[in-house]
Amino acid sequence: MKNVMSVQTASHPHWVGDGFPVKTLLSYQMQGSAISPFLLLDHAGPMQFSATSHRRGVGSHPHRGFETVTLVYAGEVAHRDSTGEQGVIGVGDVQWMTAGSGILHEEYHSDQFAQTGGKLEMFQLWVNLPQRDKMTPPRYQTILAHQIPHIALADNRGFLRVIAGETAGLTGPAKTYSPMLVLDGAVKASGSYMLSLADGWSAMIIVRSGKLKVNFQTVTEHQTLILSQAGADIRLEAEQDSELLVLAGEPLNEPVVGYGPFVMTSDAEIKQALLDFQNGKFGQLT
Repeated sequence: MKNVMSVQTASHPHWVGDGFPVKTLLSYQMQGSAISPFLLLDHAGPMQFSATSHRRGVGSHPHRGFETVTLVYAGEVAHRDSTGEQGVIGVGDVQWMTAGSGILHEEYHSDQFAQTGGKLEMFQLWVNLPQRDKMTPPRYQTILAHQIPHIALADNRGFLRVIAGETAGLTGPAKTYSPMLVLDGAVKASGSYMLSLADGWSAMIIVRSGKLKVNFQTVTEHQTLILSQAGADIRLEAEQDSELLVLAGEPLNEPVVGYGPFVMTSDAEIKQALLDFQNGKFGQLT
């Protein structure tokens, strides 16, 4: 069984653009290799927005060297990028964008959501790319809710969705560059589940709402539990009706050098990313 290493409480909220009030739950600057291959996790909302004709969100900005994963629980988000991809994701959908060698993109509340207003809640996860894949061509995966397989918990006590990776005989639809498991779901009070991982993998449990006991440690809303890489089993027990996100993966064991929207393995690669961006090599939004 994996040991509990720490329990992190979300940072104070801050705004990303004018559309996403976020709390940072994980960051490579703070937790380092303990969370590899993941780099960052922000929880946006939940927040109620009034109807508006204004475009709320984040305008064009670059990324290189990693992937952004957006999971929507309330509201709608519209995406557009320099590869020509665009689309809207809503409740239960996932957007998995590989920045790779470089991409420009923008994220806004969808027109429909802006016109009606309502509650917005989402996670945005940054997933590191192995050094060999950091300059891979950009790629965009739209994963709709109905494409994500479910693990049904015993006694009808909830479910877990398999977004990426393999577990319980199910394979998530997301294509990844290193071995990992991304699950989310809901567990009703008194429900439980035993999750087995490869020994040596990083593992984190994030509680969106409710109260869980994870390997005998209680974790509550807006908290993140970081487990040891040694060990294999994680026991989840719901003390209250709970919603959660599970992140686990094989650590990359490579240097991580970040500068804003670029994450590479050396200062020289960061300088090159800045030059390439300034010289227009990330394409353009049309």
